Amino acid sequence: MATNRERTETTRLALLEAARGLFVDKGYSATSTPEIVLAAGITRGALYHHFADKRDLFRQVLAREAMAVAADIEAATPERLGPREALLEGSEAYLKAMTVPGRTRLLLIDGPAVLGMAEAMAIDDANAAHSLREGLKRAGMGRGEVSVDALSQLLSAAFDRAALEIEGGADAKEVRAAMRWLVEQALGPVRKAPKR
Repeated sequence: MATNRERTETTRLALLEAARGLFVDKGYSATSTPEIVLAAGITRGALYHHFADKRDLFRQVLAREAMAVAADIEAATPERLGPREALLEGSEAYLKAMTVPGRTRLLLIDGPAVLGMAEAMAIDDANAAHSLREGLKRAGMGRGEVSVDALSQLLSAAFDRAALEIEGGADAKEVRAAMRWLVEQALGPVRKAPKR
């Protein structure tokens, strides 16, 4: 027999998954809360028990997507990797994670349009952008010449644009290669270990 906590989590998950599917298929504004509860097999009261409104539900859908992207980056960048390799592997992991159907639209198009740029960026900043910033710091990027935060924001924007290009039908292999080249240029030449 399921506990109250398990039932609550099952209901919440059903709402999030139904909402995600509808937001991807129809867009935020064309999706109604009655459609969401019907798709989830949940009552409308249950929706408002778990979420303040449709916008709050959308925010939580975005947060889940952003956390999934960050988890994929973390999985691709174990501690044993050096800073350079971790940044390159993390870059590839981000672009791969963004190919999950609907994810680019949710995070990069509808998210800023519905929540506003500041809130959408805050969600990203707590997830993939955080991973990128920490990777840049670990790799010693900027080295006092430029702000790591500013560099992180600019590279993050380039990654987002690359994801949008791939989503729009650009050659994914070419886009990934260009992003890898860009990150390698930012990292600078490979430093050779001193001879003993």
